[in-house]
Amino acid sequence: MAAAAVARLTELAIATRNRDKLQEIAHALAGLPLRLLEPPADYTPPEETGSTCEENALAKARALTINMGIPVLADDSGLFVDALDGLPGIHSSRFAGPSATYADNVNKLLAMMQNVETDKRSAKFVCIMALVWPHGRFELVRGECSGQITTEPYGSGGFGYDPVFLIPRLGRTFAQMSLAEKESLSHRGRALAKLAQRLKKYTS
Repeated sequence: MAAAAVARLTELAIATRNRDKLQEIAHALAGLPLRLLEPPADYTPPEETGSTCEENALAKARALTINMGIPVLADDSGLFVDALDGLPGIHSSRFAGPSATYADNVNKLLAMMQNVETDKRSAKFVCIMALVWPHGRFELVRGECSGQITTEPYGSGGFGYDPVFLIPRLGRTFAQMSLAEKESLSHRGRALAKLAQRLKKYTS
């Protein structure tokens, strides 16, 4: 895409109402002189019909950019489990149904893997961050983290699949880590670290 002039960035809308994601994003970008905004109360996000995290992240960012007229950051993440041929993948947040809770998704995942041996429970988290400007310019960053699916939940922190996503070398799940420690290791933390470096040139 042809380069376009980009004005100094002072406000950035985040295309999610998920309080847990908002907390992680705000924490990772806290060092930047940015005012982070949430979608308007009457805003309806688009259906996630893309076949990849990249497509879904861009669709969410573009829709909110049109609505608010300012730059937007959208996240689309997925848990890809090798023993399940990549499931739940792009359907991670609604794996157990459109109104599924975190616990519903975790329980479905564990039930599907109840007979999978320990050495075959490998998985990875993928996060795509899409930064979109009203004039059409966009940037994508990707973060990944490899781990293993446990046989039961451990820890009370984090959200989503964090209680069953183990970092083998540490012997702990994301749900057993502080926010700062998880941020240094996770797919979203890695994507946000890359994004923060890019945002510096637009905020200085």
